[in-house]
Amino acid sequence: MPKTHSPTKRLLIKGIIATCLLSVTRVGFAAALAKVVAVRVWPSSTYTRITIETNTHLKYKCSLLNNPKRLAIDINDINLDATLKKISSKVLSRDPYIKSINVVQLNSKTVRVMVDLKQDIKPNTFTLPPIEKYKNRLVIDLYPSIVASTEDDDPLLTLLEEYKNGEIIKKQPEIKVDKNKDKDPPGQKKSTPNKNSPIVVVLDPGHGGEDPGAIGLKNTREKDIVLQIARRTYDLLKKEPNIKVYMTRNEDVFIPLNVRVQKARTLQADLFISIHADAFIDRTVKGSTVFALSTKGASSSAASYLAQTQNEADQIGGVSRSGDKYLDNTILDLVQKTTLTNGVILGSSILNRMKGVNKLHKPSIEKAGFAVLKAPDIPSVLVETGFISNADEEKKLNTAAFQIQISTAIVNGIKDYLKKRKK
Repeated sequence: MPKTHSPTKRLLIKGIIATCLLSVTRVGFAAALAKVVAVRVWPSSTYTRITIETNTHLKYKCSLLNNPKRLAIDINDINLDATLKKISSKVLSRDPYIKSINVVQLNSKTVRVMVDLKQDIKPNTFTLPPIEKYKNRLVIDLYPSIVASTEDDDPLLTLLEEYKNGEIIKKQPEIKVDKNKDKDPPGQKKSTPNKNSPIVVVLDPGHGGEDPGAIGLKNTREKDIVLQIARRTYDLLKKEPNIKVYMTRNEDVFIPLNVRVQKARTLQADLFISIHADAFIDRTVKGSTVFALSTKGASSSAASYLAQTQNEADQIGGVSRSGDKYLDNTILDLVQKTTLTNGVILGSSILNRMKGVNKLHKPSIEKAGFAVLKAPDIPSVLVETGFISNADEEKKLNTAAFQIQISTAIVNGIKDYLKKRKK
């Protein structure tokens, strides 16, 4: 005899099934939507960066609109939550590119970020995978559509445009060769410049913008400290006869490692000095250090660790992939013996001056494969002014007196080097 069910029981079962399906659908729908972790806007005279950080990879579409000038970014599978709404308040009045940012929910799964612009721009948009403290990031870089020349012939905007378009390698200056001088290694920059030509020094304050660098116990950010020291060094070098000085950045902006190197080459620099205030896992470690480039491995485990952390700057600060291979391979192959030798002389000269200012971490220069030191024809060093992870040195690095002492030591080290360099 077949089993029968009452109408009431049948309705009850249907209701339970419907409720379960609805719950699963809602959970599945909610799980598919990205959660916004943070939003940031980094304005600078060079370019402005917008960052939207989420727990999952974002799919998006960008469109430039006219009358008025706007950039629309439609982001899929996301809801307009309180964190994303905060992006409107992140715009500063001094931003040269953005008037305002507004966000609206276009439909149940799409949010539009509308950027009202002050001028014509060329956007560069890309996503970044999680690294260190950052989760997935959607990055929107706003570059000016017309690159204006600057008073000090600073090529940074042009280089960033070339980098964005993957053209930075093609447009780099040739490595000059003195064919009449047998002692010069092949590919070496001409070693007998005009005696009246100024010595060109490029100062490179590490990190910037999205990349804060190391952070001390008191929340001191490396990018801020090294910019202050670089500016002080710049002011001192400006007073020196027959020296012309530039900086890779003079504001809180992220510059890719490759662009820093190529800026020095475009300016035909004679010296490149990268300034840092790094950290180590052991907070008792302290002292100043100067690094030269090594093509055969690091001189110590600490040097290897610091090089690894510095070389991750592009991933942390965030760059699109164009041009990275050049930095990793071609430049390294071109590095010449005289350039490396002069880098060691420069580093030793600065370190000798630094010992009168601060305790040295090591009595001689260290060597490691820092990507930012790989210009093929420019003696380059990286100065670790102190360990920001050490409480005592973090305190000193925040003082004007110590910053001036460090800057003076760098300048005097440069002058010592110019008397001893290999020509």
